[in-house]
Amino acid sequence: MVRITGVVDAFPFLTVFNMNKNSSPCAQPTGRTGFAQRSVVQAIQLLTAGATMAFGASAAWAQTPANNSALPTVTVTGENEQGYAAKRSTTATKTDTLLRDTPQSISVITGDDMRDRAVQSIAEATRYVPGVNFAQGEGNRETPIFRGISTTGDFFIDGIRDDVQYYRDLYNIERVEVFKGPNAMIFGRGATGGLINRVSKQPEWTPFYGGSVTLGSHDNRRFTVDLNQPINDQLAFRLNGMYENSKSYRDGVWLERSGVNPTISWRPNAKTLVTLGYEHFKDDRIADRGITSFRGVPVVTSPSTFFGNAAGSPTGSTLDAFNALVEHEFDNGVLLRNRTRWSNQDKFYQNVFPGAVNNAGTGVAINAYNNATSRKSIFNQTDLTFSLNTGGIKHKLLVGAELGQQDTDNFRNTGYFNNTATSVTVPLAFPTTNLPVVYRQAATDANNSGKATVAALYVQDQIELSPQFQVVAGLRYDQFKVDFRNNRNGDRFKTNDDLLSPRVGVIYKPVEQVSLYANYSIAYQPRAGDQLASLSLSNAALQPEKFKNYEIGAKWDVSPALAATAALYRLDRSNVIVLDPTDPAGTRTILSKGQRTQGLELGLSGNITPAWSVAGGYSYTDAKFSADTSATIRAGATVGMVPKHTLALWNRYDFSPMWGAGLGVIRQSKMFASSQQIVTTGSPFPNVTLPGYTRVDAAVFFTLNKNMQMQLNVENLFNKRYFLNANSNTNITPGSPRAFRVSLNAKF
Repeated sequence: MVRITGVVDAFPFLTVFNMNKNSSPCAQPTGRTGFAQRSVVQAIQLLTAGATMAFGASAAWAQTPANNSALPTVTVTGENEQGYAAKRSTTATKTDTLLRDTPQSISVITGDDMRDRAVQSIAEATRYVPGVNFAQGEGNRETPIFRGISTTGDFFIDGIRDDVQYYRDLYNIERVEVFKGPNAMIFGRGATGGLINRVSKQPEWTPFYGGSVTLGSHDNRRFTVDLNQPINDQLAFRLNGMYENSKSYRDGVWLERSGVNPTISWRPNAKTLVTLGYEHFKDDRIADRGITSFRGVPVVTSPSTFFGNAAGSPTGSTLDAFNALVEHEFDNGVLLRNRTRWSNQDKFYQNVFPGAVNNAGTGVAINAYNNATSRKSIFNQTDLTFSLNTGGIKHKLLVGAELGQQDTDNFRNTGYFNNTATSVTVPLAFPTTNLPVVYRQAATDANNSGKATVAALYVQDQIELSPQFQVVAGLRYDQFKVDFRNNRNGDRFKTNDDLLSPRVGVIYKPVEQVSLYANYSIAYQPRAGDQLASLSLSNAALQPEKFKNYEIGAKWDVSPALAATAALYRLDRSNVIVLDPTDPAGTRTILSKGQRTQGLELGLSGNITPAWSVAGGYSYTDAKFSADTSATIRAGATVGMVPKHTLALWNRYDFSPMWGAGLGVIRQSKMFASSQQIVTTGSPFPNVTLPGYTRVDAAVFFTLNKNMQMQLNVENLFNKRYFLNANSNTNITPGSPRAFRVSLNAKF
């Protein structure tokens, strides 16, 4: 007999009306080719119709009862997130699940962790996450590297794709979740080596008013505001805002950004929640591509030296986004969730940047180009979750669908110095130029537009065979289409990929606090790339790249406030365009296995004692090419920007209710600035190595009263000279010298 028992865990929007000051009634839980097209569309239409009916019916449910009685009181059984410990996630499986019972390597950066380290970017937030590194991104975008796989598009917010290239802010973010390994079963195409999901702040039914002021080295000036006000028992409003105007340790580099995010939640009854939000975000800055190298090492120069022309390298991004969430729990325990995100993003960047140093080591080439991108995206996700008992076996089932469309335009110009030369050489000792630059299209510059559409259907079952054994199994089907037009010559390419992405995980729990797991998953990257801009006659008909992950691991809740994790994995990348080994001319290409990454990740987060909080871990990453991919990158070569060893641990210790201190240590081994290549003896352009380094960060915390706290954060306490990351052998970012930030945080 099959019996519906209701969803196992309480839903995040269920709450009592009379709550204490620290409760969060609407916050996220603690802790994102065989089918016929008609079947997919029909299923999506059915689920979407259900969401629509739930939304419409809520108006009737919202009417005041005839006897004017109060709405029913429901008590939350979920856990409040405190300190650095996160216990649950609704993103990894799209159900409210313990991280311990999720068979995958996941790191969560909590709001307390981000505040204590005074982070102001995604890269800063993930600095103590094992298995994640960041490339430079040409100074205009975030480029994380997960398990040796670089990406600019694997970003999500509340489980929905947010993949335009730009620098995201954290002013309206509750926490950041980092998922490692392929994640296509939940997130669709891409998500190949890992992804970053931001969980946004939501209205709550307890009033509070907060904000922060940060001042620091290099004219760092930043202000945030967080205002939450319940209007009545059914409506709550929240406003998050931010403004920053800062300079840099790099000459001529600055940034100015601002954001505003009003959100309103409507709870017509204890089982229904509707949340609407809008965000306007603007980021203007100087694109900084760092310094160049000579004979295998970065050139010797001050960390402040700008190569090229800072004033001629502006970059700007503007985002407008609307979000809608509808959740309803039916009387039989079935939960319906429908989420929609519409966004419009415009981005322009221009850079005058360094190239290679000449053979004599006296001059450096300077080049220039600019690029404009606009993208309109709309995604709709509908999920049904419910629980079943079949005999002695428990099931938590998910059935869902996603529809999406993205329209993208790209336009690139090459810079001509004095309207003639695409490159000029300047003295290495004085590597700047103020020559006038004219921008116009060269023969190979992009001018294209494309429309990408997705229709997806997915199903997942979380099976509890016994208190010791669980299985998580899911399958996703994506029909992903791209209609791509080269506006320069009118060429048009269309692709239609049918992607089947399975995930299977097995969990064994010898005791309740320990989970041992094994995981297998597959993800795909279609030929249009993570920015939907790389289709051509030579690759349009090729199969998508394929990423296959094998992982075993352990998760141990050492105490209710401290979690330890370990993961051992192998990630294989195939369907990569590589040289045909049977072609003596070395010009013909085929699809083959292209890359293998093997590694170990250890994580620790939470409270060792009530006064001592920690977050961080260790990673060993061996990322190698498994086939010849070009004339110079051969099988066995090391993937660029992937250090073999990384150890990072942040600590906070509270000496008293008033005083505390923080100490962070980052140790990273050497790495190549770009992927290792074969070079001839005596070549002036050998592989460039960024040396390993140890960096120490520190903080002091002073609690003025229950509403106000001050903190001093010091980055690179011992003023270590090091190199943070790179985009190529000639674009290397020096690490910041010692820098200070003083923050005043308030909440009333």
